[in-house]
Amino acid sequence: MSESIFKQYPQERKLLSEVLEVSENILPVNGHFHTPYSFSAFSEIIQVFEMAEEEGVKVLGINDFYTTDGYVEFNRQAKKFNIFPLFNIEFMALQKDLQAEGVRVNDPNNPGRTYFSGKGLKYPVEMNAKMLERLLSVQDESNRQTAEMIEKLNAWLKELGEDINFSFDKMKATYAKNLLRERHIAKALREAIAAKYTSEEQQKAVWEKIFSGKEPKSAMDDFAGLENEIRGNLLKSGGKAFVAEDDKAFLSLEQVIDLITHAGGIPCYPVLLDNPKGEFTDFEGDYEKLYQSLLAKNVYSLELIPGRNNPEILEKFVNFFNDKGFVITFGTEHNTPKLDPITIFGGDGKELSPAMKKIGYEGACVVAAHQYLLASDKEGFLDATGKAKLSERDEFVALGHAVISHFVK
Repeated sequence: MSESIFKQYPQERKLLSEVLEVSENILPVNGHFHTPYSFSAFSEIIQVFEMAEEEGVKVLGINDFYTTDGYVEFNRQAKKFNIFPLFNIEFMALQKDLQAEGVRVNDPNNPGRTYFSGKGLKYPVEMNAKMLERLLSVQDESNRQTAEMIEKLNAWLKELGEDINFSFDKMKATYAKNLLRERHIAKALREAIAAKYTSEEQQKAVWEKIFSGKEPKSAMDDFAGLENEIRGNLLKSGGKAFVAEDDKAFLSLEQVIDLITHAGGIPCYPVLLDNPKGEFTDFEGDYEKLYQSLLAKNVYSLELIPGRNNPEILEKFVNFFNDKGFVITFGTEHNTPKLDPITIFGGDGKELSPAMKKIGYEGACVVAAHQYLLASDKEGFLDATGKAKLSERDEFVALGHAVISHFVK
């Protein structure tokens, strides 16, 4: 376990005396992306930092599903590249009351299922036995489901007369670090077909057979598109290799928030917002109602992936919650095979507006200040009851700006 980046940091007063006002130095941030420790477009964590260095991004936030295993390498590369690290995590929770009511939260296809993040966990990570067991249980259940999918995929390939077979252990060793996920299966199958059949015509014919007579829509060199088709046709509900998730695969939202705060993190709701048709989920369509729902659960932080949103809708939403005092961060996710830039762009392919960049950077500053204070065993952005210190947000922004600036200068 590598030591905290804050080991040799100055005291708060000295830090604050070293820097200019935040408004005079907005640094580029990517506060949410996945690494190979869950599933990622990146082959190794160092690739994230190499791209960030080339693009001038100064703050990076790891955000893997169910695991902090990537933190050690992430911390090491952050020191090497002088790019400030935000230590985050993501879960899929299940709100059974909303599931029963058919309310879609931030998964457009599964009522009640709720993606949820923790921002700024204490590093090195500290968890008691109960919390560690809770974390490992969802990891084990996720891997169990994936293993069953592989077995069903092997049976289907055998039925089709295809001499291709996968093992969980070999696939995990090749494609994953700890968690083997559905997306890894899609990648492994795509690569196996490409290796066995050299011509595009042969590959298309085989995919049509594997997809039960459904012709592939993606070009054979469109890896991201083809892997999404593999998932949709084989691994999702109705597919030959589909395995339904057991309720044991999900913690309740309350359990997730408890785990995050125990690890020192700030509970954060990932907002889906609008889809390409301009539609919203039931939970997110009414901003005021969403605001009240989040307050009721002591959630004062939001994150968005602007690349999938209409910029006008994004700005309206972000301004609404920023005016309410929420901490807001942005990222790219990189949870598909497509290797997009680290720099954050809007859904129109253009850079975010200066106002959005400022809000995103200020959110990252709050998380950075929180991490800095936790490293000294002080209270961070949450008080002893788990409520955010919204009235002190500006002070946290200023301190976080000083913390980040000291690290990257």
